Amino acid sequence: MSKLILNDENEFNEKVLNSGDTVLVDFFAYWCGPCQMLAPLMEEIAEEGHKVYKVNVDEASALAEKYGIVSIPCVIAFEGGKEKDRIVGVCEKEELIGMVS
Repeated sequence: MSKLILNDENEFNEKVLNSGDTVLVDFFAYWCGPCQMLAPLMEEIAEEGHKVYKVNVDEASALAEKYGIVSIPCVIAFEGGKEKDRIVGVCEKEELIGMVS
């Protein structure tokens, strides 16, 4: 699995916005219980070959603000550098897979 956490805007732009693939980005915080529940699902999806990254909202508050993150966990699917879909809160793995299909 590649480096999962992106807290630098330049790296975010390179790996997410400039990617030719659909990318899932999980905006999370370590203190957030629901975020910890979602983490294993995100890792499974990454291990299945999908591009998955995480952004710690405490360390990358500018990115969280830029994408209007007000509740976490918040998973955004990006395609062609634009937001394709968004889920706020804990969800099933199938819903997440549906975002990249």
